Amino acid sequence: MNKNTIIALSLAALFASCTTEFHTVEKSTDKTYKYEFAKQSFAQGKFDHAITLLSELVTAQKGRENAQESLYMLAMAEYCNGDYESASATFKKYFQSYPKGDFAEQASFYVGQSLFQSMPDPRLDQSSTIGAINAYQNFLDYFPDSSLREEAQKKLFILQDNLVMKEYLSAELYYNLGGYFGNINSNTESNYESCIITAQNALKQYPYTSLREKFSILIMKSKYELAQNSSEEKRLDRYRDAEDECYGFLNEFPESEECKTAEKFITKCKKVTGD
Repeated sequence: MNKNTIIALSLAALFASCTTEFHTVEKSTDKTYKYEFAKQSFAQGKFDHAITLLSELVTAQKGRENAQESLYMLAMAEYCNGDYESASATFKKYFQSYPKGDFAEQASFYVGQSLFQSMPDPRLDQSSTIGAINAYQNFLDYFPDSSLREEAQKKLFILQDNLVMKEYLSAELYYNLGGYFGNINSNTESNYESCIITAQNALKQYPYTSLREKFSILIMKSKYELAQNSSEEKRLDRYRDAEDECYGFLNEFPESEECKTAEKFITKCKKVTGD
């Protein structure tokens, strides 16, 4: 029998032994025995075992000395096991049950941290992103002097960037759709107008975003395209608006690669406005 086979058989035997022991503990009525085994499983990284036992024990331990630790350990086991939705709910339950408990600060932080771990792609629904932002803000309100404050603030910026990117992708999509009329709603007359509204609202909500220049480029280009595709009665006013937008862009972003585009638009706008 070679060395690799011996190792494989030894590991299999060890796994079977551990599994048998876990099933024995699971069937036991001795809560103390179960609790100590759950702690041991957690320490060894056997989070599935810890979760199974602690899910039962948190109810049985209620009002007892180990109640706080049981609930917090369950939440942390869920977090370490990658079940972030359950972890967030359990951390929240801990903080609501023990707002001044031994693990209150960590639990409050990990409500947001758990939701952060499942932050979706910017193109998808951002409910969990908003939930994480609210959780981190609550944490900062409750524990303004926490050593975890800086980490929470960093995560807030990342989460907000995700929301901003979603708005940017929406604005960009409207711009790319351009003259397509199949998706236009009753509040706008063109995709270019929808792009302008989406981008402007994003800049109002997130004035310090790193995507400010990109939003401004979309607004500038959309206003020019909107002017070009306007009816005769709106044409002059929209060319003037586009021209003003180009000047504003040049003032705010004098080093932008799109300055030549702005200057080109200004020249074309002047031919219509006569300014």
